[in-house]
Amino acid sequence: GGTQRLPRLIGAKPALEMIVSGRHVPAPEALSLGILDALVEGDLRAEAIAFAKSVVGKPMRRISAMPPATAEPGLFEAMRKSIARRARNQQAPYHCIAAVEAAATLPFAEGMAVEKRLFGELENSDEARALRYAFFAEREVARIPFLPKDLPLPEIRSAAVVGAGTMGGGIAMGFADAGIPVKLLDASPEGLARGVARIRDNYAVSVKRGSLTQAQMDQRLPLIEPVETYEAIAECDVVIEAVFEQLDVKQAVFAELDRVMQPQAILLTNTSAIDIDKIAGATKRPEMVAGAHYFAPANVMKLLEVVEGPRTSPVVLATAMKLGRTIGKISAYAGNCDGFAANRSRIGFTMEQNLMVEEGALPEQIDKVMVDFGYPMGPFAVNDMSGLDVSYLTRRRRLAENPDYRMLPVPDRLVEAGRKGQKTGAGWYRYEPGDRTPRVDPEVHRLIREVAAEQGIAQRAFSDEEVLHRLLFASVNEVCKIIEEDKSLRASDMDVMWLNGFGFPRYRGGLMFWADGIGARAIYNQIAAWHQRYGDRWRPSALLQRIAEQDGLLREAKSPRLDGG
Repeated sequence: GGTQRLPRLIGAKPALEMIVSGRHVPAPEALSLGILDALVEGDLRAEAIAFAKSVVGKPMRRISAMPPATAEPGLFEAMRKSIARRARNQQAPYHCIAAVEAAATLPFAEGMAVEKRLFGELENSDEARALRYAFFAEREVARIPFLPKDLPLPEIRSAAVVGAGTMGGGIAMGFADAGIPVKLLDASPEGLARGVARIRDNYAVSVKRGSLTQAQMDQRLPLIEPVETYEAIAECDVVIEAVFEQLDVKQAVFAELDRVMQPQAILLTNTSAIDIDKIAGATKRPEMVAGAHYFAPANVMKLLEVVEGPRTSPVVLATAMKLGRTIGKISAYAGNCDGFAANRSRIGFTMEQNLMVEEGALPEQIDKVMVDFGYPMGPFAVNDMSGLDVSYLTRRRRLAENPDYRMLPVPDRLVEAGRKGQKTGAGWYRYEPGDRTPRVDPEVHRLIREVAAEQGIAQRAFSDEEVLHRLLFASVNEVCKIIEEDKSLRASDMDVMWLNGFGFPRYRGGLMFWADGIGARAIYNQIAAWHQRYGDRWRPSALLQRIAEQDGLLREAKSPRLDGG
């Protein structure tokens, strides 16, 4: 009866926003809306008795007896239009609107009948099962069974971030948002000034949008202190390095941290792919080093991938996991390997999106397929937003480590031509000044045809289903390899990473939950066929093969470390 009572109690508009969004409503706001009768700061028992005495003998208010909620004309249609993009392919948000609309137009009993019917349509739907699975997966991900339960963990009362770029600034904002004082260090005074200005602008935008009050901004900004020397951060409890994604640069930072930080300080690196042990090796205390891989924008994205290096101590690992939760993130464990768990699981996806372009699929088709699937943006538009130069350097590093690494000439040539994405006005798409709308660029089409001809690749048309399966099956296979190598503990943990790090549509549950809808056997058979056609990059995972042969569920896969293997 909540969809019928709440609108009568507080009005249709605020009730509609609360029910459709499902957001948490703080107690003071609930009091101001009229949801609560009182807030108690002192003795709850004494206050409750006093409240009971104040209402005894008075008529009891029956919300069900109140008249239908008042609603402005056009309210419900406006809400339907406002959620159209983010609620694509979903039933529940529209059913919520219909239920509140019933509260504003029908007597209580009839509205309850509408609510019951709408709930019945949703209760056992694929969407509901996926959302329930995601809910419990996000709670399970916090559990690392091999860590002792009674570990004494240090309190984190102060933090430092090295690197005042976009990522470093976002990380600093996360600490300030949680009320933790943070020092922001950058080697360049100019870079530091730009970083602080960017933080101020980000907060100002939030205030303008109404997601933050001016008072909250004024409270958080002073918690971020710009500093210019390593000595200035020496007393901090934890430091997160967020400098350029280059091993020698990160090693130089950690050598300085080793020199100045207190022995008990926790040293975290925000690297997205580089071997944690190589970074830790720049210190005399590798046991105090772990990975803390944020996802951009760092102050917005919920995922924090916590990476255990070969020498990371259990206390440091557990503290990093707890720290993520303290600053409002979902902490997910990963083992140390190239790309760790989250980004490694995307390597095949990224490879296939680029190889399909060489084979004849255009960036705009691939992007449309993934947006229709439920992503907020397609992968090529995301690449443009993130900047093509970061992955360019990662490919160069992988080629240096493995001469057989398959390079990607199309994105490489885009970068070499100065097309690095939105920040340069052109990447896979072109962009008008001051406008982030991607526009199809015939020059990119010409470059794709040119590369295909040079490589002797015959281009062809792709169905949308083949595009979707080439992208996601590659990642399903890689997730199975990651789990069987103990680099992630559970398939459900990987689903949490995809939901909160990569924008995978939540109403589909997660990558492995979605894959179970197709079936492990069908996916294995397709991957085995592509292995024959395309070669070793499609080598099926032994874990995937075993689950397929047993007609098991991919989402229930666990690492040998948890499964006793």
